[in-house]
Amino acid sequence: MKYIDEYRDPQLARKLLDEIRRITTRRWTIMEICGGQTHSILRNGINQLLPDTIELVHGPGCPVCVTPLESIERALEIAAKKEVIFTSFGDMLRVPGSSKDLFMVRSEGGDVRIVFSPLDALQIARDNPMKEVVFFAVGFETTAPANAMAVYQADREGINNFSVIVSQVMVPPAMRAILSSPDNRVQGFLAAGHVCAVMGYAEYEPVARGFHVPIVPTGFEPVDLLAGILKTVELLEEGRFEVVNLYGRVVSREGNRVAQDTIAKVFEVTDRQWRGIGLIPGSGLTLKAEYSGYDAETKFNVTHICADESPLCMSGSVLQGMLKPDACPAFARECTPGHPLGATMVSSEGACAAYYNYHRTGYSL
Repeated sequence: MKYIDEYRDPQLARKLLDEIRRITTRRWTIMEICGGQTHSILRNGINQLLPDTIELVHGPGCPVCVTPLESIERALEIAAKKEVIFTSFGDMLRVPGSSKDLFMVRSEGGDVRIVFSPLDALQIARDNPMKEVVFFAVGFETTAPANAMAVYQADREGINNFSVIVSQVMVPPAMRAILSSPDNRVQGFLAAGHVCAVMGYAEYEPVARGFHVPIVPTGFEPVDLLAGILKTVELLEEGRFEVVNLYGRVVSREGNRVAQDTIAKVFEVTDRQWRGIGLIPGSGLTLKAEYSGYDAETKFNVTHICADESPLCMSGSVLQGMLKPDACPAFARECTPGHPLGATMVSSEGACAAYYNYHRTGYSL
């Protein structure tokens, strides 16, 4: 496929691997932030092909995975109400709460629907004025513009039967939290290309300078990832702590200003709980006061609902790069895709799901 096949070229991948081996003089630990990158790395065996001196650890870049358990429980409570049509991206339906998920709510009679855009959910609200339509607004900066636009459009049209559960999180505060941990081992980052397409990469420059880590925005295909790893190793070997963009076909330093303005119009920064990790100050987005009428958690009076994680689930350590999924005692035992303990086992971007589906040994190019 044009513009895709060249980023899956085995010959070019081999050359990049050879160059990584040639320039590496010591051990380095690199974190890919995005869960989509994690799945591509595992699916293509990149982690097995790298020299032993390069360790990839997997970051908290799966928005479904870091949506706090209390938000899941509140969503389940709202979705079960007879007057509600509950809408979400498909990934969220399998994310376990304390005792059930959204698929189970649907099997019990709840009107739970998969949509492909928050604007689809808004159209459902237009078409069903006698129902309350709720959208689960989950994501990193990538989904924030569309989620903001749905709320903005609802307000413009006076659509009062539409609301959102907001679980929007941001990448740079999570990176700072990881790097500030006394247990941190991360020495360089592959940044998520789609997030940088929206926000640009200028906001990563203070992180690189302040924590002495190189950051390389890159894409999701094997050649993208290997090129990103090579550049990160080059910067580490040379002691250069800066941001180098390797996803120029999509990403600019400034990002998408229109999308950023849309986010700023509807959302403001807030502290946010991350599932398995805890509170990260200034890491989330919440509705501004003028749009508070579209806050489903307040509208349905579920803000009091809290929940505790399974003591067996170690996804928080996985999401911070402290533990590989298959090192968790519950992995593929008490925790499987059919009976998950946490979201990392069922999300299409979850690291535990990637290991369960793809992790093998014996790759060669």
